[in-house]
Amino acid sequence: MVLPTETEERVKRRALTICQEHLRKVVELTRRAPQIIECFLNNDSNRAKQIYNEIRAGEVEVDNTRRMLSQELAEIGAILLSREDFLRFANLTSEIADFIEGMAFRLMQLIDHGWKVPKEIKENILKLAEAVLETVLKLREVLMVLAYGSAKALVMASEVELAEQKVDEVYRNLDIKILTSNLDIPTLLLLRDIIQLLEDSADKAEDAADAARVLSFVM
Repeated sequence: MVLPTETEERVKRRALTICQEHLRKVVELTRRAPQIIECFLNNDSNRAKQIYNEIRAGEVEVDNTRRMLSQELAEIGAILLSREDFLRFANLTSEIADFIEGMAFRLMQLIDHGWKVPKEIKENILKLAEAVLETVLKLREVLMVLAYGSAKALVMASEVELAEQKVDEVYRNLDIKILTSNLDIPTLLLLRDIIQLLEDSADKAEDAADAARVLSFVM
């Protein structure tokens, strides 16, 4: 049976709504990254543990929303030819949440072991996390304009790329700063993991923006 065009349109809108809710949860989790690093900067271990628990809970919510979208698209079946594009977007943004949780876990290890990190490096990690958050916020704007045509989405996607380039610049400078600092090996390795996971988060946001570009042509 051939289904009417408006049915596919309605299905696409529903899938987009779930993607928007999914990304909203990713954004809220990403907001916690600068917060937990600020606790690290201020030596507030109790508040850091609280935020880490919130990050872990947020990651579970992100996974649940991604599964909801997968189930929804599986039930839709062949009616929606672009269902793989929606899934790709959700999977990419879910990885942002995974990276943020991994970063927070390593940060808690630094805090729990009481390993010393120079204030300047802490401040630069906070700067990096804020740049990552800005990139994810730009990604959210892409999804918000997706329903209004490909032209607007393409413009916003280019802003994600620019934000990610700023992350790269901060990351590279900070990586050299960490490598040339007089730190214990465990501390140095954890710090490099932390900033790499933050940089990976921004990379995934850029990849998700590319996936949104593809979605903009089918909406």
